[in-house]
Amino acid sequence: MQNKFAAMPEPPYYVVIFTNQASSTNEGYAPMLDIMLELAHDMPGFIGIESSRDAQGFAVTASYWKTEDDIRAWRNHAKHKIAQSMGKKNWYDHYQLRVAQVSRQYDGP
Repeated sequence: MQNKFAAMPEPPYYVVIFTNQASSTNEGYAPMLDIMLELAHDMPGFIGIESSRDAQGFAVTASYWKTEDDIRAWRNHAKHKIAQSMGKKNWYDHYQLRVAQVSRQYDGP
């Protein structure tokens, strides 16, 4: 089984938690997701990403970053701005975004 956990450094670092409910329109979503994942991996300060979506289209994606400035750079990247606009218009019925600092982490078996 492939490990789907992102490799984490020692805290502190930051997490952007993007929860969303997919709309019934998903045309163009998969190719844009691939572009955004590739782009995020190339951004300074990017640590990793974990994501899950249920059968009803509810998803939680956590992306991890070294600093808040790295998060701002990602939020303001021109191609990411296009994806954000398309998501609001086409792909999500509702979403919430949360940013938090990770101060502790624990691993299990």
